[in-house]
Amino acid sequence: MEDKYYTELVRIRMERADELLRDAAELLGSDSYKSANNRAYYAIEKAVNALLIDRHVETKTHNGAMKMFNVEYVRTEDAYFTDEDYRLIAKAEQIRSVSDYDDFYVASKEEARQQVEDARYLIEKIKNYFTNGKS
Repeated sequence: MEDKYYTELVRIRMERADELLRDAAELLGSDSYKSANNRAYYAIEKAVNALLIDRHVETKTHNGAMKMFNVEYVRTEDAYFTDEDYRLIAKAEQIRSVSDYDDFYVASKEEARQQVEDARYLIEKIKNYFTNGKS
């Protein structure tokens, strides 16, 4: 495929990440904490997949995307992203999973607020990478 295709896919995925982040913030504001956790994670996931497709890397699972993010963007000599960034993504996925599937899990306002904040931080860092950090 042409580079133009990948460039357009990056743009589309980042726009979707922004939309999901807005949804997460709105859900947080309406006290829908489990749903805010879900949308915050998927905002991150879209942005991470934008990074991966920029290098023509496609994955089929969340775990595959996490692994490839670690390989392509964290475990490199001149890494722009850190182990802490990777941990934030892993934590967001874990919280999303229990929010979605554990009937007895009670999500708190503080936890959901932190998830939205972490998603905002990671998406901004990814945008900065596309603007300034690409080698």
